[in-house]
Amino acid sequence: MSSKKKAHLLGFIQHGVNSHATGMWRNPQDKINYDFSKPQYWRHMAQTMERGFFDAMFIADELAPYSTFQNSSDATVKYAVQCPTHEPSTIATIISGATKHLGVGVTLSTMFTHPYAMSRLLSSLDHLTEGRAAWNVVSSYSKSEWEAYGHEDMTPRNERYEKMEEYLEVCYKLWDSWSDDAIVADKASGVYADPSKVNLVAHDGKYFKCHGRHFCAPSPQRRPVLWQAGSSGRGRDFAAKHAEAIFAVHPNVERMREYADDLNERLDTKFNRARGSVKYIYGLQTVVAETRSEAQEKYERIMSHIPLEGALAWISGHFGLDFSKMKLTDNVQNIEVPGIQGLFESILYAKDPAGKLPVTVGEAALIYAQGMGMPRAIGTPKDIVDQMEYYMDEGGADGFMLAATYTPGCFEDFANLVTPELQRRGRLRTRYSGSTLRDNLLEA
Repeated sequence: MSSKKKAHLLGFIQHGVNSHATGMWRNPQDKINYDFSKPQYWRHMAQTMERGFFDAMFIADELAPYSTFQNSSDATVKYAVQCPTHEPSTIATIISGATKHLGVGVTLSTMFTHPYAMSRLLSSLDHLTEGRAAWNVVSSYSKSEWEAYGHEDMTPRNERYEKMEEYLEVCYKLWDSWSDDAIVADKASGVYADPSKVNLVAHDGKYFKCHGRHFCAPSPQRRPVLWQAGSSGRGRDFAAKHAEAIFAVHPNVERMREYADDLNERLDTKFNRARGSVKYIYGLQTVVAETRSEAQEKYERIMSHIPLEGALAWISGHFGLDFSKMKLTDNVQNIEVPGIQGLFESILYAKDPAGKLPVTVGEAALIYAQGMGMPRAIGTPKDIVDQMEYYMDEGGADGFMLAATYTPGCFEDFANLVTPELQRRGRLRTRYSGSTLRDNLLEA
């Protein structure tokens, strides 16, 4: 039996016309005979990922069109920069209904929904997916989201984390409030559930008040699998405390190793959690073909469809700075951004492993618009798996968040070409052994 670490695979998409490679809707290979707003597209995408033995589909989200660039969302709308985007949880049961094993994770913000409603939604999804639901726990980071929900100012980052801590506390109380044997279902007496075994949650905190019973009986997983993407020091603590899988973007193996070592230390010393109880899932964008020359042609086609203004709109929205106020030739080193600082730093290391070479605004926009500064694996199946093994063995990766380019073709290519090579090397399951997403994701 092989002792090699097996990869856990997540397909990284959005419920929209375009995901994380700006301009892909223009690619002649994108959505051939499919419409992203139709169930058939999502059924096929889910079945393709399951055929590739993915753990789950990871559905990212943004709550409103980015509006930081030129203080307007015009460029976001004009160039389909993650716009239009539909609500992520609406496709969860389509995905699970088309598959037997594939999990589905939804990105849902804690900022504008009460935890009572959130816990009910996620319990419902876990029931309807038969224990295959995950929640990517986020706080809203872009000004467009806060403006759309009627707020003039964003809550500061540290306070957002403090609020999320209490948010999860309320959710945990609700999910855990039903005893396993609370449901009696005695038709003779008419008693369905024993109220003494369904606790009344009474929470009176700094940010939230809740007085009531959870409206859902325990779901197959009781709690959804929790995903997080902490990159700042505060974010890493939050992830190490709560997450079962942590998603991170690091453009080289040195940064991956540093991140894994840091998270392991936090697990051990701060939160008394065993190593291996949390999976480190690193972002990776693959472009695979039978030959290296064909893969390179695909990659160049991807790059050719990125609109520069659209790319600038995306990095402005993600990082909270209006890059229209800077020249394309200005350098971006040593900039502190209000948005996702860890992802911003990934841009610097994407150009230079040491992070010391100058990166201009124009370069930063194009790097980020292709795949958020993730490393790229371009080549034959052997080339791709060589790189994945390197990241697993030397970088501490337990698996990969595979960012979409043209869909569903990029995942078809992966399932057809990369999955068999991973399996041949003993690096990927050949069957699903668990009945829930948690079982499969935490499998060694």
